[in-house]
Amino acid sequence: MRDLAGYLKFRHFLLIQALAEQGTMHAAARALNMTQSTMSKMLADLEAELDAPLFRREPRGMAPTELGEFAIEFAASMLAHLGRFSEEFRDRRLGGAGTLVIGAIMGAAPDLVARAVADLKQLYPLLTVRMMGETSDHILEMLERGDVDIAVGRFSETRYRSIFDFEPLALEPLALVARRGHWLAGRPVAGGLGALAGLPWVLQPATNPTRAVLEAAFHEAGLPMPRNQVESVSIFAILHLLQSSEAVALLSQSVVDDHLKGGLLERLDVEGLPAIPGFGILTRRAEPPGPRVDHFRALLRRRNEERRPPGSA
Repeated sequence: MRDLAGYLKFRHFLLIQALAEQGTMHAAARALNMTQSTMSKMLADLEAELDAPLFRREPRGMAPTELGEFAIEFAASMLAHLGRFSEEFRDRRLGGAGTLVIGAIMGAAPDLVARAVADLKQLYPLLTVRMMGETSDHILEMLERGDVDIAVGRFSETRYRSIFDFEPLALEPLALVARRGHWLAGRPVAGGLGALAGLPWVLQPATNPTRAVLEAAFHEAGLPMPRNQVESVSIFAILHLLQSSEAVALLSQSVVDDHLKGGLLERLDVEGLPAIPGFGILTRRAEPPGPRVDHFRALLRRRNEERRPPGSA
C-alpha cells in the first residue's frame, strides 16, 4: 500500500459518502452523476490500494465493513472540513471575518450562549455566527464530524470522553411546569412523583438527558412511566402543548423562564424531582482551537461567572 496522503483524492471521499448514504451502487452513481461501471471501478481500485474491503456486496445493496465504517466517518469529517474551508475562504475573500459554528443544548442557549454570542458580535461585527443543535447527542455528533467548531453540552456517550476536551460550566436546573391555572399549581403537591404518574405528560425524546433522568427517577421510585404522553423534539411545540392542555413537562429552567415570568406557565411544587448533570464547553482534542473559538470560550467563561450567585465557588 503506497502513501495514502498522495493517493486519496476528494472524489474518493465523495464516493465513500455516496455509497454510505445511498446504499446501492446504482443510486450512489446517480447521485455523483457518473456511470455505475465507473463507480464500481473506482471502488475496486480504492479497496485494492487500501488492501481491505470497505463495503460488502449484498442482495439488497452495499453494507459497510468494520473498516468501511471507519472510512465513512473519516470521509464525512474530511468533507465537512473542506466545505467549511470553502465557505469561510469565500466569506473572507468578500471582506467578511469568517464563520463560527456553535452547537448548544437548549438549556444553555437561551441565556449563557446567547449573551456570549452577542458579546462576540460586538467585537467582530462581520463574523458570521451559526447556532445549531438541541440535544447533546446531536451536537456531539456534529462536533465529531466537524460541522460545528465548539459545543456547549454534556457527554452523551462514554466514547466521547476520549475525543473531546470538556470544561465544566454550570448545573442545569430543571422545572416541572404546567399551564397557568393548572389544578396542581399554587400549592405543594403531596405524594411526590407518585402524584404525577397518572397525569398527561409532554416528553422530550428518549435520547434527551432530561427524559433519561425522569425515567430513572420513576424507576427508582418503583413507579411506571406515565402512559398518557406526547413526545416531541421541538421545545416550541412542547411549550404550546403545555399552554393548551392539562399536561405537565420537566424542562430546563432557562427554557421556561420567560414563560414563567410572563404568566403563561406555572411551576409545580413537587418534592423528589431528579437533577441533571452539569453542562460545559466541548472542543475536539486532536485539533487545536482557532482564535475565534478561544475568544468565544473566554466570553462563555465570563458570562458564566456573572450567572453565579455571590459567594458561590
